[in-house]
Amino acid sequence: MKNTILISPIVTEKATANAQKNVYGFVVAKDATKNSVRQAVTSYYNVEVGKVRIVVRKGKVQRVGRRMTPKKHADKKIALVEVTKGSISLFPKA
Repeated sequence: MKNTILISPIVTEKATANAQKNVYGFVVAKDATKNSVRQAVTSYYNVEVGKVRIVVRKGKVQRVGRRMTPKKHADKKIALVEVTKGSISLFPKA
């Protein structure tokens, strides 16, 4: 089964600091809801999920090309998931 809700985990310095507090960030689909994110994380990572917060990060406008025409990047929907039981390993050990 292809998981279309969770697109990718967020792996930044801030996200790894939040992972110490059992809060993980994921880029999710545009039509994802809190309940669908909760079900996707529990089924994929086998953990128990507490709170789910969803943020829409607006895309930046950059000037590109020789004529410096503005180009808008796409918006991203981000879910911050608090895990109550278990943990998510974003860096598997080899």
